[in-house]
Amino acid sequence: MTHVSDEIASQPSTWRRALDLTPGGLPEPGERVAVLGCGTSLYIAQAYAALREAAGQGETDAFAASEFPAGRRYDRVLAISRSGTTTEVLAALRQAAGTGTPTVAITGDTATAISAAAGTVIDLGFADEKSVVQTRFATTALVLLRAHLGLVPSDLPEQAERALLTPLPQGAVAARQFTFLGAGWTVGLANEAALKLREASGSWTESYPAMEYRHGPVSVTEPGSVVWFFGPPPAGLLDEVRAIGALASVSDLDPLADLIRAQRLAVELAHGRGLDPDQPRNLTRSVVLTAPAGPGASGPEGTA
Repeated sequence: MTHVSDEIASQPSTWRRALDLTPGGLPEPGERVAVLGCGTSLYIAQAYAALREAAGQGETDAFAASEFPAGRRYDRVLAISRSGTTTEVLAALRQAAGTGTPTVAITGDTATAISAAAGTVIDLGFADEKSVVQTRFATTALVLLRAHLGLVPSDLPEQAERALLTPLPQGAVAARQFTFLGAGWTVGLANEAALKLREASGSWTESYPAMEYRHGPVSVTEPGSVVWFFGPPPAGLLDEVRAIGALASVSDLDPLADLIRAQRLAVELAHGRGLDPDQPRNLTRSVVLTAPAGPGASGPEGTA
């Protein structure tokens, strides 16, 4: 067993723990909010931002931390960082704090620089991970944020348990190309699923808003491809995918629970290719730059 396999399997438990938390510092209704992250955390930020706006809680923008528009006014800045050491996230938090904007960070390691950079820190150390590849920290953070919005199905942890047992789409492990599609908040999940397969297995993966898929990206789909929908497919699109001869994945699980199935697929693909999914090529747990990060910053880069 790899670390990532154990961490994927632990998600029902970490989700239940997140649902028991009532942390302070999270955005309040009516606030204008920026949500920041890098990599997986960016895609969780995208999902949360779409959920919060759709719920009428207030304007919510998601940014890669390096692209945070520090001159734009926000009532609160929320950062998501498993490691608590990512250079771009720390720089953006400090920029926001310099304007007097309240800041809050969700992290898996409070004994890092993020505790000094953010005004409020929410500790998800119980969901931290040994694998370089993020799975449970990201999903647990989104469970916490969904709960704060009042948008968590009562049986979400049980759905996560189902996702651990539900068979992967038949033929998916032998597929050559994968496209993940979402709408609204699940676009972020589609982006994250594609990233998981790329990181763990080096697979050719793409992700799009479902209605944009017809506008060019469908051209890469062929027999042997997988098209994975997070949430109900738009009218007619499922039939189009099947007519091409691709394998379509549609689940009745909550889309976040369905992401667990995509995580499992990433691990299966890695093992099938003789790869270690805990140690993706060219990646480490955190990106730490040797020059200040932020919009317009440049300089040599290293990882740590």
